Amino acid sequence: MAFKKTFPEPQAFSDKPRPPIPLTPVKSNQVGAIGYDPLTKTLAVTFTRGLGSIYHYQNCEPQLHADFMAAESIGTFFGKHIKPLPFEKFPAEPAPDEKKSEAEAA
Repeated sequence: MAFKKTFPEPQAFSDKPRPPIPLTPVKSNQVGAIGYDPLTKTLAVTFTRGLGSIYHYQNCEPQLHADFMAAESIGTFFGKHIKPLPFEKFPAEPAPDEKKSEAEAA
């Protein structure tokens, strides 16, 4: 008897405008870049796989961001401390070439 693995449906994108949080690329097999906005306590994360979606985790203290950036294994830290938190998902930003093409087309 084969066991069929099922996965939950992916979360839909937020309908709110995405707050601009600069992202810093990191060395990780799982996490692509991390950003933080201390005014809103929002942690922003992108991943190395997938469509480049940007995930925002609210109510994150500055120490969590500092520990995340300094972690020996960023992917393991994410899995233990951040993955369980609620988040908002935003579409990936267009690549610089795409932005230029859009501006030229307008």
